[in-house]
Amino acid sequence: MARKSLIQREKKRQKLEQKYHLIRRSSKKEISKVPSLSDKWEIHGKLQSPPRNSAPTRLHRRCFLTGRPRANYRDFGLSGHILRAKSFLRSSIIEEPLYHSV
Repeated sequence: MARKSLIQREKKRQKLEQKYHLIRRSSKKEISKVPSLSDKWEIHGKLQSPPRNSAPTRLHRRCFLTGRPRANYRDFGLSGHILRAKSFLRSSIIEEPLYHSV
């Protein structure tokens, strides 16, 4: 189980990302439209003004049940060991060794 403080930090980042999403997207579009370099630098300064935790690259996908940050399946929102324990997937989909009798 992940520490609750890390899970809360991730939720805070998600809220910030949603709040500043339109600002970031509009400034990126402006940068691509402006021809002069000095204007691009000015717009780039505006792009740096929102908090760093509002950047989408700061978000990390976590397991829905345990909060585990690694080995997550996007389709289910769960980590691999939880999927195996609940046997949602067939063994052919999960990376397990296959032994063939030859």
